[in-house]
Amino acid sequence: MESLIGLVNRIQRACTVLGDYGGGDNNTFSSLWEALPSVAVVGGQSSGKSSVLESIVGRDFLPRGSGIVTRRPLVLQLHKLETGSQEYAEFLHLPRRKFTDFSLVRQEIQDETDRLTGKTKQISPIPIHLSIYSPNVVNLTLIDLPGLTKVAVEGQPESIVQEIEAMVRSYVEKPNCIILAISPANQDIATSDAIKLSREVDPTGERTFGVLTKLDLMDKGTNALDVLEGRSYRLQHPWVGIVNRSQADINRNVDMIVARRKEREYFASSSDYGHLANKMGSEYLAKLLSQHLESVIRARIPSITSLINKSIEELESEMDHLGRPIALDAGVSALNL
Repeated sequence: MESLIGLVNRIQRACTVLGDYGGGDNNTFSSLWEALPSVAVVGGQSSGKSSVLESIVGRDFLPRGSGIVTRRPLVLQLHKLETGSQEYAEFLHLPRRKFTDFSLVRQEIQDETDRLTGKTKQISPIPIHLSIYSPNVVNLTLIDLPGLTKVAVEGQPESIVQEIEAMVRSYVEKPNCIILAISPANQDIATSDAIKLSREVDPTGERTFGVLTKLDLMDKGTNALDVLEGRSYRLQHPWVGIVNRSQADINRNVDMIVARRKEREYFASSSDYGHLANKMGSEYLAKLLSQHLESVIRARIPSITSLINKSIEELESEMDHLGRPIALDAGVSALNL
């Protein structure tokens, strides 16, 4: 039986094909996308956002570089397979091609981004849909958004800062959006771009999950317990700490599954975080989000069903108003002769 998350994935893909991709001013079926619960990943540049996503997936697959790397929303749909199954990825815009080499997935994301934005550093609200099938993931859908920034880089208009914030805000301000706010632990949480924005659109913290990265890079003798235990900034959901691969690990192509094991060992052996070890790490975060997303979808099923039926009725009414295709009318008339 198809999971609820899988069902919403199919509806999202259909919406995108029909020109509705959320986070924009499109008006065809726009309310249908907005009615679908989703998890938007928000963070400033260099917050560790890409590393968190790759750790959740267990694969290197995202473009890396300086400046703004994510320039189109990436709708990342994860599908759990049975143990021992081969991992592969598929893009909505390349429906008949399976990718088993994830370095080619990275290149395709870059190429598909450039197809719309050119080789410039412009951004586009039109998403890329990527489905990953693997025994190392949970059923989950995440929308990776461009990193929030304060300064335009060379080749970008000064307005890029406001354009990125407007795009991100258009996703996270929707009441059905779950916000995954990623902040680095080696910076003051009060200056976090992700927390600042989530506080504006979700002041009660009901839709926000806080993620604290780079715990291992904090100054010696300090820790992030005030944040992780909710004393610095309280959310309705628990904060989750993450330890990403170091740049040296990335340069050495350390396997993501090995990195997951090292992350578990870090928390289990930590004098600061050992008592929280079973509620820390990327694997725990993925399960937490999957369970929450499914519960939100289950609660929204009646309203989603009602909206789909309403959309069908409106389309049928418009078709009746426009009249049937001439070829169909001619065919019916011929049968009646």
